[in-house]
Amino acid sequence: MIFGSSDPLDSYSAHLLLSRDEIYFTVLETKGSRSVYGPRPTVQVEELIRKKLAKEAADKELEEFVKLLASAKSMPLDSKPSKCSWKVEENNRFKIEALEAYAIDACKNDDQRKTAGLILKSLGLQKTASSAVNLLIDIGYFPVHVNLDLLKLNIQTNYSDDIVSEAENLLAESSDTDEIDRIDLTHLKVYAIDVDEADELDDALSATRLEDGRIKVWIHVADPTSLVQPGSLLDRDARKRGTSIFLPTATYPMFPGKLAMYGMSLKQGELCKAVTVSVILHSDGSIAEYSINNSIIKPTYMLTYESASELLNLNLEEEVELKILLEAALRRLQWRREQGAIDTAQLETRIKVANPEDPEPLIKLYVENQSEPTMRLVTEMMILCGEVVATFGSLKNIPLPYRGQPQSNIDASLFSHLPEGPVRSAALVRTMRAAEMDFRKPIRHGVLGIPGYVQFTSPIRRYMDLLAHYQVKAFIRGDAPPFTAGQLEGIASIVNMHTRVAKRLFSTSLRYWIIEFLRRQPKEKKFRALILRFIKDRTAALLLMEVGIQASTWVSVGAQIGDEVEVRVEEAHPRDDVLSLKEVIS
Repeated sequence: MIFGSSDPLDSYSAHLLLSRDEIYFTVLETKGSRSVYGPRPTVQVEELIRKKLAKEAADKELEEFVKLLASAKSMPLDSKPSKCSWKVEENNRFKIEALEAYAIDACKNDDQRKTAGLILKSLGLQKTASSAVNLLIDIGYFPVHVNLDLLKLNIQTNYSDDIVSEAENLLAESSDTDEIDRIDLTHLKVYAIDVDEADELDDALSATRLEDGRIKVWIHVADPTSLVQPGSLLDRDARKRGTSIFLPTATYPMFPGKLAMYGMSLKQGELCKAVTVSVILHSDGSIAEYSINNSIIKPTYMLTYESASELLNLNLEEEVELKILLEAALRRLQWRREQGAIDTAQLETRIKVANPEDPEPLIKLYVENQSEPTMRLVTEMMILCGEVVATFGSLKNIPLPYRGQPQSNIDASLFSHLPEGPVRSAALVRTMRAAEMDFRKPIRHGVLGIPGYVQFTSPIRRYMDLLAHYQVKAFIRGDAPPFTAGQLEGIASIVNMHTRVAKRLFSTSLRYWIIEFLRRQPKEKKFRALILRFIKDRTAALLLMEVGIQASTWVSVGAQIGDEVEVRVEEAHPRDDVLSLKEVIS
């Protein structure tokens, strides 16, 4: 055509070449079936060539990255590339982060979503979050038991350099703004009772019998506000976190670990700063007298619940204080029940996972009954402390985070026919109404059976407890409380949101590891299961007694609520939250 030929074959060949060209020529106009072509401007041609070369380079990069992924998938576990190695090169870093964002449904933009989709498609995988998760596990980027919720919820698990530096400065200074007001209680025998893996020890107990026969108890609470002041850098960071997060695989403390453990926690045999709530009880378990003071204590024992139980069972004369504490707790429990308290004690599962990065980490599972004497002892003393602080706040007109819970509209006596223990407790919990808060005056806590309640015993672990300490300690010093009721309400709305997230994270993580524990058990293993209620026909809600998890399955005719049946695990898939049981019929 250049040389003037109008042969049909030449014309069609030229049309074919021009129609397929995407760089040098473009259609100027179309007349029926005829197209008129013309050359593109030089600037446009250069831009199109640049884009073409860039696309070819991107395609090549993608191809090479996919080859890296395929190679990593085929490697033995101990030879797979480290997580950080995927981020050394900028191009690889963008692609691996796109895959990670896709896996947790957190893509920041369309580019990330498109890139992850192309990678999955190139590997012949479905474009789903679960495909991305499995791929990242297969290449060793994610551990087999990656906690996706921890990533999805964007939980802050480390501390900025400024926070760490401030914490170290406080540890070095070790000043005490309340030193002159502290009473010396180092003569008391002090018991700290907690789970064996506790890093942050917030509270401890003492007791004696007075000459008139009444019992006096002391609830000693760690005093982090002797170091951290309202509005300080550490306080603001703790407020953002809201609470320490306890998972089977790790603990993420509200304060930097070293400060929490060495500067704030109670320690055996050492002088410790505390806020002590002392209470004299009437013989019926009600409060006769109380006081709240800054104190110095010297913890005598750091006990687990198991070791405290053993010490009680030994019935040693020299440990009579522990027996007095249990007596006080039982009196308090009886008194609260008479005030309408609902007993919600259930089985509580604790799991500790060693080396969670391993494909088959060691799982240690403990099931504790909340109605056991030592657990009752600690629970009752914590409730007593909360009641005293609420009473004190009401009397002194101190704005505090007062907690309450309305009594259920359903009469608890209607459940008296159910077996006492997990069955009745589970039924009662289902009737409970939502908790409420007030910041000006106490509100009745119907479930606990007390006129008012303030959480006060975990100021290292819970920011709302720390707020209560700020308020109460300011009053003790003779200062105005640092926060008004309105300010407390605003802070609480944010903190409680973080706390709910932490609780959900704990719950899902605990369930994951219980199901993983069950997955590893021999197929023929039988488990004791308590029938809590019937859901529909013979499908029952069960409580597996050895592991403390609820599940459902069909049970045979004749089995009733409160009966125990034997079950086997048919399926257990922790990643998909699947637990299928089958009754074993003799």
